[in-house]
Amino acid sequence: MESQVNIADLAFRSHCPVARSLDLVGDKWTLLIMRDALFLGRKTFADFAGGLERIPTNLLSDRLKKLVGLGLLHKQQYHERPARYEYVPTPLGNELRPLLTAMRVFGETHLEGKA
Repeated sequence: MESQVNIADLAFRSHCPVARSLDLVGDKWTLLIMRDALFLGRKTFADFAGGLERIPTNLLSDRLKKLVGLGLLHKQQYHERPARYEYVPTPLGNELRPLLTAMRVFGETHLEGKA
């Protein structure tokens, strides 16, 4: 079973809510994994690894553990032999949906991105 991280126990660089949020999800890959889970229906390790950005598998494994530990994704077994797991957004993880939507709109409007 994955260990849950108590957010109150984390060391933050400041009291600023933006800085604290970035301390949790501000690296290059974390929000892309959440995008894939929330908007693209990706659930399995292979689903996430097959994304266009080609996250290295060691980083993917690390970020999935982090997201489960922070309570943003829930890891659940869907196959027994061999053991296979899927990652499903939790209610807390779903709260990132508006942030990712705003980032998508900004990218489409100002950076010539395509959804």
